[in-house]
Order: sequence, then structure tokens, then C-alpha cells
Amino acid sequence: MARTKSAPKSAAREKASAPRKSGARATAAARQAQGAAAEVQRAAATTSIQPSRPGGKLGMFVERLATDAGATILELAAATGWQRHTVHGALSRLRSRGFAMRLDSVGGRKAYRLVRSEA
Repeated sequence: MARTKSAPKSAAREKASAPRKSGARATAAARQAQGAAAEVQRAAATTSIQPSRPGGKLGMFVERLATDAGATILELAAATGWQRHTVHGALSRLRSRGFAMRLDSVGGRKAYRLVRSEA
């Protein structure tokens, strides 16, 4: 069986890096899309949308953080059976989902609390 030789890889690279003919239109469209995305982000920042409560252990986190006393890392670790670094990761995950929280220190007890939305 005879094997055919494929085109060199450098030819494929040249095609991929060739300038686009509709560059000006593509750039203008990209700027317009970027501006629309920025407007959506500004609108989302100004409206206080309360994220939905997750289920499972993250839901239990939200319940404990919503109390007036809040919860410490050690309390959350004891309640879930997780290690402290895992609890920190779960708090970070809640923040990325839109839950605003703060760390308050009262009498040597550092507790995380959810920030109440003013809506």
C-alpha cells in the first residue's frame, strides 16, 4: 500500500494566520457586543437579585450564615464533617453564585454572615 503525503503543517498555519478581509466589520461588531455585555453587567450590578438557595450542604451553609450570629469556619466544619480548607472553598463557591457575605469579629469570635439586601 502506498501512503500519500499530506500537506506540510506550515501551510495550514499560514492559512490560519492569514488576515481576514472583513476585519473592520468584525471589529466593529465585537465592540458592539462588548458594549452590550457591559450594559448587562451594569444592570445586574444595580439591581439586587437574590440568588436562589442551593440544596444540600451549601443550603445548610446559607441557613447558618443567614442567622444574626452567623457561623465560624470551625462551626461549619463540625456541622458538615468537612475540613477547614473545604469550608473556605464552599464559602468561595457561594460568593461566586452571588451570595454577599462579610466576616465580623465580636469578642474574639470571627463569624461569617450574609449581607442583607436592601430591596
